[in-house]
Amino acid sequence: MRSGAAAGHQGCFHEAAFYDSDQAFLDAVVPFLAGGLEAGEPVVAAFTRHHQALVTEALGTREGIKYIDAGLQYARPASAIDRYRRMLREYGNTCPAQVRLAGEVPHPGTGVPWEWWARYEAAVNRAFGSLPVWGLCPYDTRTLPAEVLDDVRSTHPFIADGTTHEVNPGFVNPETFLAGRRSAWRDSMEDGPPVATFRDPFPAQVRTAITRAGRETELPENDVRGLVLGASEAVSNALLHGTPPVTVRLWSSPQRMVAAVTDAGEGPDTPFAGLFPTSAEAARGGLGLWLAFQTCSFVTFGHGPDGFTIRLVAGRAEP
Repeated sequence: MRSGAAAGHQGCFHEAAFYDSDQAFLDAVVPFLAGGLEAGEPVVAAFTRHHQALVTEALGTREGIKYIDAGLQYARPASAIDRYRRMLREYGNTCPAQVRLAGEVPHPGTGVPWEWWARYEAAVNRAFGSLPVWGLCPYDTRTLPAEVLDDVRSTHPFIADGTTHEVNPGFVNPETFLAGRRSAWRDSMEDGPPVATFRDPFPAQVRTAITRAGRETELPENDVRGLVLGASEAVSNALLHGTPPVTVRLWSSPQRMVAAVTDAGEGPDTPFAGLFPTSAEAARGGLGLWLAFQTCSFVTFGHGPDGFTIRLVAGRAEP
């Protein structure tokens, strides 16, 4: 039987908590973690080093929490979902009544773009939908931009406030939330001319152009290879499933590269594209965007007069 506020709930119990001090952070997460230990449930915490140190000091010598470095767990949304799903499947082999996960999701207040993390917070409601997981997402209101706060309230069915756990009246159905998003993110390099432009290219042409441009940057080889793979998959996806023409533009600087792939269509037919593969996508081999989300530093979707654009970044993306 599930314990705590999630007792009697079926499937994922996805909850946000807001804090404005170290003590408020502890007030939100320590009872959550300690309650799981007392109930004999698997407990996972993906925190920054600072917050992990606070928690371990508050809980003393108590053992049983699986700590994960937040920077590694939340490097990319698709990877985070994939790791959590594999972890939950492993815990499922021991048939726990509930698994508790607490994690600090990145946002512009921590120096990263928010768009794909907003999509992540909506998507986990479906990715973990039938699993007996209680997920707590603490957010620091001292660094949280107003638009991010709005998205957090829209993507969490429950809100924690100290010892209370309330149904969130502002929660928006994930499909509705994602379908209504129209990202306006673009890189400042796009104000200048691209280093390469293609119309209806073969994926190999794009791979070659990115590889050559990458040699002129200071980016690690793995970052360039990630963009090569991600952009190639995006181009293949646009050619197979999009509407012609397909245009590819590439911008490059010493610290960053951006590839924009545009077709005249409406974009993916699933709101969860890139974040986790649905059964329909897997059946038709449509895993290209999911692979792109696994390899690039940042990926975002946009709609404009020319159609649908996927932007892929190597290097540190601008918030």
